[in-house]
Amino acid sequence: MELQGRVAVITGGSGGIGKAMGKAFLAEGATAVILADVSAEAVAAAAQEIGCESAVCNVTDEAQIQQLVDRTIERHGKIDLFCSNAGAGGPGVLTDAGNEVWQEQWELNVMSHLYAARAVLPAMIERGEGYLLNTASAAGLLAALGTGPYTVTKAAAVKLAEFISITHGDDGIGVSVLCPQGVNTAMAPRRLGDGQTDGIIEPEQLAETVVEALREQRFHVLPHPEVEEYVRRKGDDIERWLGGMRRLRRKSLSI
Repeated sequence: MELQGRVAVITGGSGGIGKAMGKAFLAEGATAVILADVSAEAVAAAAQEIGCESAVCNVTDEAQIQQLVDRTIERHGKIDLFCSNAGAGGPGVLTDAGNEVWQEQWELNVMSHLYAARAVLPAMIERGEGYLLNTASAAGLLAALGTGPYTVTKAAAVKLAEFISITHGDDGIGVSVLCPQGVNTAMAPRRLGDGQTDGIIEPEQLAETVVEALREQRFHVLPHPEVEEYVRRKGDDIERWLGGMRRLRRKSLSI
């Protein structure tokens, strides 16, 4: 997808990855970019900074996502690209993460993508074109140690994106899933010596990768290119990969 003349909606748009993508899309000639987030003040400030529109939306509420989509189509006539980007980390592993944490992560990291797809796909399919970019994480392709709810729900987010692509690719719908490691946002890893990331990149660098991936219609958007090789190794020998992850976990616990 070329972004020239396109209308894009970005949830989780008040800062970090969302705002950086919005700025990059505008630079590529997007007609309209709508940043959406749960905080009206924060998202309005972000939109004013980069010169676009803002909207308030809690992505765990399906009705609010539908309203966001309906208002955008009413104003601009279409949505070409919906970036379901909102997300947050969930602490804990298994026994130390309560059911409420798992449910919150499920709603935020999985159901929000489903709600977005339900809302935008009918009009996109009718037009015969449209694009979904869902933000997951390299943790969804591999694993993030010490955060079970996050890594499990991000894996589900990847699978959901795969399923949408399989089901609606013949309808003219493009799908990409964004799977970064560390990005210099509020969610950036606080420790870099345990081997769980190949470095912290800036949101603007990630946004450049997103623009390139959309242009090439790549399913996996990997701002840290090393992740592609890790996924290949995992697929080649799952037992070896699991053993390596256990070693990495022991190393992480000893730091």
